Amino acid sequence: MGRIVTFGEIMLRLAPNGYYRFFQNDQLQATFGGGEANVAVSLANYGCDVAFVTKLPGHAIGQAAVNNLRYFGVDTSYIARGGDRVGIYYLEKGASQRGSVCIYDRAHSAIQEASPSDFDWDKIFEGAQWFHFTGITPALGENLVNICLDACKAAKAHGVKISCDLNYRGKLWTREQAGEAMTKLCEYVDVCISNEEDAKDVFGIEADGSDITGGKLNTEGYTSVARQLQEKFKFEKVAITLRTSISANDNDWQGMLYDGKEFCFSKKYHLRIVDRVGGGDSFGGGLIYSLVNGYNTQDAIEFAVAASALKHSVEGDFNRVTVDEVKKLAGGDASGRVQR
Repeated sequence: MGRIVTFGEIMLRLAPNGYYRFFQNDQLQATFGGGEANVAVSLANYGCDVAFVTKLPGHAIGQAAVNNLRYFGVDTSYIARGGDRVGIYYLEKGASQRGSVCIYDRAHSAIQEASPSDFDWDKIFEGAQWFHFTGITPALGENLVNICLDACKAAKAHGVKISCDLNYRGKLWTREQAGEAMTKLCEYVDVCISNEEDAKDVFGIEADGSDITGGKLNTEGYTSVARQLQEKFKFEKVAITLRTSISANDNDWQGMLYDGKEFCFSKKYHLRIVDRVGGGDSFGGGLIYSLVNGYNTQDAIEFAVAASALKHSVEGDFNRVTVDEVKKLAGGDASGRVQR
């Protein structure tokens, strides 16, 4: 199996203990996380050869981020060093009817101010099999749009499959900016990952009969979304996560994978959420693992959704689970019984 490469921003996450509100006491937990870094850690935990590419400053906080990735077995040798800042995000976890809150402090981070010369993509993709990025990374600035384009072109030249999670973030760019940039980037993408909102926000494609905030999803409508995305960009596969948010603590979670011929829906899981952040990234990590290992369409979506369901039980951005644990849940054992 060839190396898997992910590219994006890793940030310092600062969060109150438990379900405290910001500064309800004088403590904040410091961990690291970020879309493509989360995917890399998932894949490393599954035993994959995976490299994470970014730019980080050479000071102690930047090195702590590198060391954290190395702890999980992620290859950090392609990380560019320089700049002054590690991006920060503050997270207040929601409970019951109070939603979670993310506040970004990432302007002028090292990766946001990176230049194309920071990355030798031909060297990075030597021996690689798969490349993954998200819509968050090009949202950081026009320079990142160009760097992502360079990466996609180099990946294609090396015969590398490309996956992209659309991951629209309205705090980073407008729908018009996202649509223009992601249209250019998606021309190179083989596997598109989306959710019930991203396809609409980025490309204006939506499922009829769904009320996201009211907790109503029309699963049949998403077959139309997947088909429209596939027809627009000729994706090999389109994966869509389906979340019914009953409250901040209780969600129903399901996924669909379309391979151009059949629509496969996973089992639906009822989640009691410990930490929601990184849930979509754990889905992406599970999907990439299953596809590079030759799973069929139904088994691939079952593995990806089970992996993500487990992530919702884990504190922090990173999904700290094994292949065996995911397979056990995907196989039908959702009892949560003590393992002795």
